[in-house]
Amino acid sequence: MFDYGLLNIGSIVLGLIAWAIPTYCLIKKENAKSIALSSISYAACAVSLCFQIFYNYNLVKREDWSALLDTIGAVAGASAVLVIATILLNVVTILVHTKLQNRS
Repeated sequence: MFDYGLLNIGSIVLGLIAWAIPTYCLIKKENAKSIALSSISYAACAVSLCFQIFYNYNLVKREDWSALLDTIGAVAGASAVLVIATILLNVVTILVHTKLQNRS
Protein backbone atom coordinates (compact mmCIF):
# COMPACT_ATOMS: atom_id res chain seq x y z
CA MET A 1 0.00 0.00 0.00
CA PHE A 2 1.03 3.63 -0.42
CA ASP A 3 2.89 5.30 2.45
CA TYR A 4 1.11 8.62 2.89
CA GLY A 5 4.00 9.90 5.00
CA LEU A 6 5.90 10.31 1.73
CA LEU A 7 3.50 13.10 0.84
CA ASN A 8 4.94 15.18 3.68
CA ILE A 9 8.50 14.59 2.48
CA GLY A 10 7.49 15.41 -1.09
CA SER A 11 5.76 18.55 0.12
CA ILE A 12 8.88 19.74 1.93
CA VAL A 13 11.13 18.98 -1.06
CA LEU A 14 8.82 20.77 -3.49
CA GLY A 15 8.49 23.72 -1.12
CA LEU A 16 12.27 24.03 -0.99
CA ILE A 17 12.42 23.79 -4.78
CA ALA A 18 9.80 26.56 -5.01
CA TRP A 19 12.15 28.79 -2.98
CA ALA A 20 15.40 27.61 -4.52
CA ILE A 21 14.46 28.42 -8.13
CA PRO A 22 13.92 32.20 -7.69
CA THR A 23 16.92 32.36 -5.35
CA TYR A 24 19.02 30.75 -8.08
CA CYS A 25 17.66 33.24 -10.63
CA LEU A 26 18.57 36.15 -8.35
CA ILE A 27 22.11 34.87 -7.87
CA LYS A 28 22.76 33.96 -11.50
CA LYS A 29 20.89 36.94 -12.98
CA GLU A 30 19.64 34.96 -15.98
CA ASN A 31 17.14 37.21 -17.73
CA ALA A 32 15.90 34.94 -20.48
CA LYS A 33 14.83 32.07 -18.26
CA SER A 34 13.47 33.94 -15.25
CA ILE A 35 9.80 33.92 -16.32
CA ALA A 36 9.84 30.23 -17.22
CA LEU A 37 11.63 29.33 -14.01
CA SER A 38 9.21 31.48 -12.05
CA SER A 39 6.35 29.42 -13.49
CA ILE A 40 8.08 26.23 -12.41
CA SER A 41 8.52 27.70 -8.93
CA TYR A 42 4.81 28.48 -8.66
CA ALA A 43 3.97 24.98 -9.90
CA ALA A 44 6.24 23.40 -7.27
CA CYS A 45 4.51 25.48 -4.60
CA ALA A 46 1.06 24.40 -5.84
CA VAL A 47 1.96 20.71 -5.94
CA SER A 48 3.50 20.99 -2.48
CA LEU A 49 0.21 22.35 -1.14
CA CYS A 50 -1.72 19.62 -2.96
CA PHE A 51 0.41 16.99 -1.25
CA GLN A 52 -0.57 18.44 2.12
CA ILE A 53 -4.25 18.43 1.16
CA PHE A 54 -3.99 14.78 0.06
CA TYR A 55 -2.27 13.88 3.32
CA ASN A 56 -4.99 15.58 5.36
CA TYR A 57 -7.64 13.86 3.24
CA ASN A 58 -6.01 10.55 4.12
CA LEU A 59 -6.24 11.41 7.83
CA VAL A 60 -9.93 12.25 7.42
CA LYS A 61 -10.59 8.98 5.53
CA ARG A 62 -8.90 7.01 8.33
CA GLU A 63 -10.83 9.10 10.87
CA ASP A 64 -7.57 9.90 12.65
CA TRP A 65 -8.99 13.03 14.23
CA SER A 66 -6.29 13.39 16.86
CA ALA A 67 -3.53 13.45 14.22
CA LEU A 68 -5.51 15.92 12.15
CA LEU A 69 -6.17 18.19 15.12
CA ASP A 70 -2.52 18.02 16.19
CA THR A 71 -1.09 18.96 12.80
CA ILE A 72 -3.58 21.21 11.03
CA GLY A 73 -2.40 24.41 12.74
CA ALA A 74 1.21 23.85 11.74
CA VAL A 75 0.20 22.82 8.22
CA ALA A 76 -1.91 25.96 7.79
CA GLY A 77 0.89 28.20 9.06
CA ALA A 78 3.58 26.52 6.98
CA SER A 79 1.36 26.68 3.89
CA ALA A 80 0.84 30.41 4.36
CA VAL A 81 4.59 30.97 4.77
CA LEU A 82 5.30 28.86 1.68
CA VAL A 83 2.84 30.77 -0.51
CA ILE A 84 3.85 34.24 0.71
CA ALA A 85 7.58 33.55 0.44
CA THR A 86 7.23 31.97 -3.01
CA ILE A 87 5.23 34.94 -4.31
CA LEU A 88 7.66 37.48 -2.83
CA LEU A 89 10.75 35.69 -4.14
CA ASN A 90 9.30 35.41 -7.64
CA VAL A 91 8.08 39.02 -7.71
CA VAL A 92 11.50 40.26 -6.59
CA THR A 93 13.17 38.08 -9.21
CA ILE A 94 10.96 39.41 -11.98
CA LEU A 95 11.42 43.03 -10.86
CA VAL A 96 15.20 42.66 -10.68
CA HIS A 97 15.38 41.07 -14.11
CA THR A 98 13.04 43.68 -15.59
CA LYS A 99 15.31 46.43 -14.25
CA LEU A 100 18.39 44.65 -15.60
CA GLN A 101 16.75 44.23 -18.98
CA ASN A 102 15.76 47.89 -19.16
CA ARG A 103 19.35 48.96 -18.44
CA SER A 104 20.67 46.96 -21.37
